[in-house]
Amino acid sequence: MLYSRCVILAAALALLAAFLHATWNIVVKQTSDRFLALWGQFAFAGSFALIALVGWTLIDGQPNISWWWSIISGCGHLPYVMLLAKAYDKNDFSLTYPIARGAGALSAAILGLIFLGDDLSALSMAGIAIVIFGLWVLVSGQPINNIFPALGVAATIGVYSVVDAYGARNSNAVAFALSVFVSGAASITIWALLTRRKELKGFLAAEWKPAAFGGTMSIIGYSMVVYAFTLAPVGYVATMRESSVVIAALAGWKYLKEDDHKRRLTSATVVVAGLCVLVAGR
Repeated sequence: MLYSRCVILAAALALLAAFLHATWNIVVKQTSDRFLALWGQFAFAGSFALIALVGWTLIDGQPNISWWWSIISGCGHLPYVMLLAKAYDKNDFSLTYPIARGAGALSAAILGLIFLGDDLSALSMAGIAIVIFGLWVLVSGQPINNIFPALGVAATIGVYSVVDAYGARNSNAVAFALSVFVSGAASITIWALLTRRKELKGFLAAEWKPAAFGGTMSIIGYSMVVYAFTLAPVGYVATMRESSVVIAALAGWKYLKEDDHKRRLTSATVVVAGLCVLVAGR
């Protein structure tokens, strides 16, 4: 009974995080420079997280954080940001986002089974397979070169999801999530200073409001996901989080006025069916 309640709570947290995640990604897609938009969001999120950790330490003592795992995860967020910016430059939001997130869930589930010893039932594995089929419906007919960046994003998601799951399970989960934002902001900012230094100040002055909004949404949502990793297998949590692909399909059609909405909504429906099977398998 306790395990079932933990899984239900993990699902609720992952679904809410999915909504927040899709929201800030829509904000990024609408900016003229996606890399700088992502850098701005991480910079704000990392600053918020650092303030929260300092306050936590002053009030209640230093929380237990596996900092080495946090640093590894933070470094992994740099290629994630670079590839995501490139993917949004190449394709529609309602195409790129579902590929990156859905394939990311698959890679997280596989790596969780290999490295973390997570236990997924046969029915849960069937649910993941249905999700992947839904994504195949989405990408069929697309030039392979266009989807490579999104698949690269998916690979980075799988790697840092497993690193985060391990770190969260050996730390205070919320404190670890905050530390990942600090590490991620540091790695992305160092790269931005090395490659785009002259543009940072002007971009931040013009776009600080959406950057602050996105940073807030990302830190709240990701903290929910990392805590959910402590309640259920990483593949389960990561796949539940990918319900955000439905939001992406609808937003791409209704809000961003993107084409081919029937196939993309069909794909999203198949993905939802896979998520239902995944939940039933628990």
